[in-house]
Amino acid sequence: MFDIGFSELLLIGAVALVVIGPERLPRVARTVGHLLGRAQRYVGDVKRDIQREMDLDKLDDLKSQMEDAAKTVKTSLKETEESLQNPLKEAKESLEEASQSVEELVKSSRKEIGQALEPENPEQQNESKVSDETVKEKPASPSETTP
Repeated sequence: MFDIGFSELLLIGAVALVVIGPERLPRVARTVGHLLGRAQRYVGDVKRDIQREMDLDKLDDLKSQMEDAAKTVKTSLKETEESLQNPLKEAKESLEEASQSVEELVKSSRKEIGQALEPENPEQQNESKVSDETVKEKPASPSETTP
């Protein structure tokens, strides 16, 4: 604060003793001590307030940096989600198209098989029924049953 040495303090004390007198000097010294103490406390409070404000500014800066980082991460996650969703949608659509085409092929194959299996005249229908019945009724020969 002030650069006052011991010799300067002795000079100030001697002048105060002469000017104020020995009777009032202790009371004046006590009052000056109280005033200096108050001034030091006031300066300390001001320093703490300034430090608090600086810390709050740092915290506000840190908070804004964290919010920016959170926004960046959120944006990045949305972009990643969209980039993953698009191929999945395309794959789903292609699978649905493939499923529909397979179903159409199955239906058309069933129709073709059904048409191919239908006999052209009714006499062939009766002959196929009779041959089916004879195959069912024919007993198995002993050579067929042994391994």
